[in-house]
Amino acid sequence: QVQLVESGGGLVQPGGSLRLSCVVSDFAFSRIWMYWVRQPPGKGLEWVSSIDPNGEMIGYNASVKGRFTISRDNAERTLYLQMNSLKPEDTAFYYCALESSGRTRGQGAQVTVSS
Repeated sequence: QVQLVESGGGLVQPGGSLRLSCVVSDFAFSRIWMYWVRQPPGKGLEWVSSIDPNGEMIGYNASVKGRFTISRDNAERTLYLQMNSLKPEDTAFYYCALESSGRTRGQGAQVTVSS
């Protein structure tokens, strides 16, 4: 059974940066698309970003485009999300997932943006 383990969340002031990581085990990581999704307080899951197996086709939610950068290291089976210029509305649990719906995802990393 695939396991996804996120890390790197925390509390940051508006305008700050965080980098999330997600290690994926026991799976053909290098051959699949990967996704970041998030769940703001009291809301449902929303797609944040996606990346193809080679890291060449990338997509972003309009709300994060220009501020977030998704990347991957297939040798290390690790997915990343660099988040810059963070805003309070970015506060959420962030999950790496095998689908854009987030159906198969890790335990999540809490990101709180507050002064």
